[in-house]
Amino acid sequence: MRLRHVLPILAAASLLAGVAAGGAVASPPSTLVSPAAFARAVATPGTVTINVHVPDAGAIRGTDLRIPFDRIARLRGRLPAKTARLAVYCRSGRMSAVAVTALHRLGYERIVELRGGMDAWSQSGRTLLPPRS
Repeated sequence: MRLRHVLPILAAASLLAGVAAGGAVASPPSTLVSPAAFARAVATPGTVTINVHVPDAGAIRGTDLRIPFDRIARLRGRLPAKTARLAVYCRSGRMSAVAVTALHRLGYERIVELRGGMDAWSQSGRTLLPPRS
């Protein structure tokens, strides 16, 4: 059997063995969503929208917090309750990926992340607020 055929089988077997042994299957730290789905999340009452991009490159209307991606843990006092729904974004998606991992480690589980960041948001025809001066 070729290696490319064996790897998926081994991965599936490993996953099943963990579940059968009572091990928990780790959930992803966030759900990557399109600009349209992200816009719906931002508009949903109770969702806290966080821009994690540094330096300031603008923002999506409805953003509640601006917390640098690399300071999430240090600034956790600014974050909402761990039960809150979060919508997290940056310019391209790289910084938000780091941020959602940190948020997940802090206990947040209800996180949507904008796939492609503000770049994808703009490319979908949506507008951004200008950077703060």
